[in-house]
Parts: sequence; structure tokens; C-alpha cells
Amino acid sequence: MENRSEKSLAASAGKVSGATAFSRVLGLVREQVVAYLFGAGMATDAFVAAFRIPNLLRDLFAEGALSSAFVPVFKEKIVKDGKAEAFRLANLTISGLLFIVGAVVAVGIIASPAIVYVSAKGFAADPGKFVLTVSLTRIMFIYLLMVSVSAVFMGILNSVGRFGIPALSPALFNVGMILTPLLLFQYFSIPIYTLAVGVIIGGIGQLVFQIPALLRIGYRFKFMLNFADAGIRRILRLISPMILGLSASRINILINTLLASLLIEGAMSYLNFAYRLMHFPLGVFGVAVGTVTLPKVSADAARDDVSQLVRTFREAIGLTMFLVIPSAVYLAGFGDDLVRLIYQRGAFGAEATSQTAKALYFYAFGLVGFAGVRVAAPVYYALDDAKRPMFYSIISVAVNVALNFALIPVWGFAGLAAATSAAGLTNVILLIYNMKKKVAGIDYIYIISTVVKIVLGSVAAMLVIKLIDPEMLIGTRNLPGKILTVGLQIGGMGIIYLGLMRLLKVGEVNKLLALLRIKKK
Repeated sequence: MENRSEKSLAASAGKVSGATAFSRVLGLVREQVVAYLFGAGMATDAFVAAFRIPNLLRDLFAEGALSSAFVPVFKEKIVKDGKAEAFRLANLTISGLLFIVGAVVAVGIIASPAIVYVSAKGFAADPGKFVLTVSLTRIMFIYLLMVSVSAVFMGILNSVGRFGIPALSPALFNVGMILTPLLLFQYFSIPIYTLAVGVIIGGIGQLVFQIPALLRIGYRFKFMLNFADAGIRRILRLISPMILGLSASRINILINTLLASLLIEGAMSYLNFAYRLMHFPLGVFGVAVGTVTLPKVSADAARDDVSQLVRTFREAIGLTMFLVIPSAVYLAGFGDDLVRLIYQRGAFGAEATSQTAKALYFYAFGLVGFAGVRVAAPVYYALDDAKRPMFYSIISVAVNVALNFALIPVWGFAGLAAATSAAGLTNVILLIYNMKKKVAGIDYIYIISTVVKIVLGSVAAMLVIKLIDPEMLIGTRNLPGKILTVGLQIGGMGIIYLGLMRLLKVGEVNKLLALLRIKKK
């Protein structure tokens, strides 16, 4: 029988997962629009390289390190001092953020040529490509300011148990990036600029969408600067090591950007399109559970309830693995069919499909690592320890760099995806294995046995569907045929997987039922 905490976590994760799924679907539509209008060429490479720079800083100042440092401190304020003091801390945080990030944006706009040269050095050989990347970078740096404030809004709402609106807000960002190029493409002499404008419009939408929910819980913003405040000092103390601790995957991707710029034309686009597909289950499952886990373990830590914190982590990691491992196996086994369905149209041809599928295959292996970090790292942050995750992330970055140079000669640009995945797995293994140094009672036998059963069930389900071969049965590759093929693959694999999990007595089956709000009779 599930305890109250498990049901609460599963139900909350269900809300976040549903909202995130909608946003991720729009994200795939966004990528389809990019693939259709721009393909995988010079302009798309320039946009991808330009957007990755503010995206990395977003993890440092917004949805990564900042939110992970802010939520534990804000949640403790609520538990110990009440909402009024917590809202005061939020105002201090946002005000300081506007001051610091505003300065970073100004410097970034001025220094964009140097930043692009360092992060995508290969573009310097093509002056037109380099200048375009610099211009796009300058436009999209402004997005950093909006997404940083939006991240604090999300942290406030998540901390008071309002998960739906924050999880849905990224959908507004995707809407901006979808509609802007579709509506303005023909009016720009260099159409790729419509994507950069879409980033700004989407960022505004993501921010404004959360304001009504904040007003309903009684929050009112008031500008106030005080870097000497005890709460702000604690956030700053936590955030410094978190910048590396939570952003390892982004740092790895930035390294990949530099190396991909030196490889074949389109390499950066292939990696980006593949990463976006891998990021769908990561967002729907890994990020959803991680979003719910952080405020819950923070509350457990604030009450000094270590046993409940351990139970929360066990529930979160089990549910995450139950959902992301079969997703990873599907992407590895049927990635070419998925890429063909999602992207192959317009300027995105068969060659781009083949190359993107190669990258997706290797990214799939890292999905477990990327999702696991989202659940394991918050336990350390809730316990006021950001140094260990920082140290483990540095190790994972070193693994990524070493494997990049080892695997590029073997697999070309796809070796970059393989190295990133290996780094993600290294990071999560270190986080979970060393968690015993922070808290007692981590059930490693349960975690390992559950993961082994899930892997066996996922691979078996995938192989059965491979043998059945839905594509051969359907016998056509037109759009309805592609949709039916992928639908049968996912549906068939899911049914077989759930059956095998029941047979192997994996407890997460019942937690999935709770997640979907299905009660056994």
C-alpha cells in the first residue's frame, strides 16, 4: 500500500507531467516548423549556436542553479517564518536578479563576437555565418532577463503546491517560436531572424502567463535590493557551486557546439534536432518528477525529517526510472521512424533524417542519466550541500571532453552525443552512490534490482515489436502510415512493458496508476 507521500508525489508529478507533455508537444511542433522552413543548413546552425549561449546562461541564472538554490531557502521561510517573510525573500531575489542579469545581458550583447568565436570557433572560417550568429546572439541575450524572472515565479508557485501553471508556462514560449516565423517568414530578407524574434515574444508570454496565479496566492512584487539579507546570502552561497553542479549537461553541450562547428555542415543541426526529441521524455517524466521532488525534500529537510526525505527520494527515483528507461529504449530502437515522422518534410530530407537518427540513438543512452540528475541533485540541495554535485559534475565534464576526442574519429558528430550521454550517466551514478554520505537508509538493493527489471522488460518489449515490424505490416510511408507505425510501436511496446513489469512485480506499476489517477477496485 502506498503511503500518503507517495500518492502526493505521484499526483503532483502527474499534473506537472501533463502540462509539460503539452508544452513538449508544442516544442516538437516548433522543431518541425524550424525543420520545414530552414532545414539543417548554415542558417539553422547559426541559430542553434546563438541560442545555446543564452540557454547555458539560463541554467546558471534561471531554471537550473537559481531555482534549485531559491526553492529550498524559500520553502524553509514558508515553513518557519510564514508567507509574508517568504514573499519578502522572493522580492529581494527578483530585484537582485534584475540588477545582476541586466548587467550580464548588457555585457553579453557587447561581447557577442568574442563569445561566438570561443563557443563556435569553426564558424570564423565563414564570415557570413559568423556575423549572422553574432547578430542572432545579441537579439536572444534579452531572453535571459525574462526567463530568469520567470524561473523565480515558477519557484514561488511550486513551493506553495501550485505546479500546473508553472509547468504550462513554457508552452507560451513555444507558441511564440511557432507563430512568429510562420507569420513573418516572408517579410524578412533573412528569415532566420524570425526565430530570434520568436524567442523574445515567447519569453514575454512565459513570464506574463504566471502573473495571475501569483496574484491569487497573495504575492505582490516590490523592488528592494539588499544583498546582505541572510536569505539572499544563503542563496548566493548555494548557487555558486550549483552553477556547475546542475549545469553539467549544458556545459557538455557547449563543448559539443564548439567541436560540432569544426565538423560537417549541418552537424550542429542534426545534434540539436536529435537532442530535442530526447528532451521530450526527459521533460515529461524526468523534469516533472524533479520539479515536484525539490520542494518536497526541501520541506522534509526543513522539518529535519530525514526518514521522510529518504522515502521521497526512493519514490521519485523509482518513478523516474520506470518512465524514462522504456522511453530511452524506444528512442534507441525506433529513432529513425520517429525522426522521419517528426521532421522529414520541406527542406529536411532523407539524408538529414538518417544523420539525426544516428545522433538520437546515442542520446537515448543518456536519458536515464539526465533524468536521474534532476531527481538526485535536489536531495543534496535540500540538505544545504551544493559542493558534492559540483564536484561530480566536474568529473562528468571531464568524461565528456575525453570521450569527445576518443569517439569523434569513430562515429563522427554522433560521437559527441555518445560522449554527452556517458557524462550524464557518470553524473547520476556518482550522485546516487555517494548519497549515503549525506543520509542513512538509501536502499541501493531496491534501486539496482528495480532498474535491472525495468531494463530487461523494456528491451524485451522493444525486441518483440521489432519482430512484429509494424512498418512492414502497414506497408506505406505516407504521413498516415508514419503516424500509425509510430503509434503502434509506442502503444504495443507500452502494453508489453507494463505486462512484464506486473509479471516481474515492479512496484512502480501501482505508482503509475496513481500518477494517472486510476484507482484499483
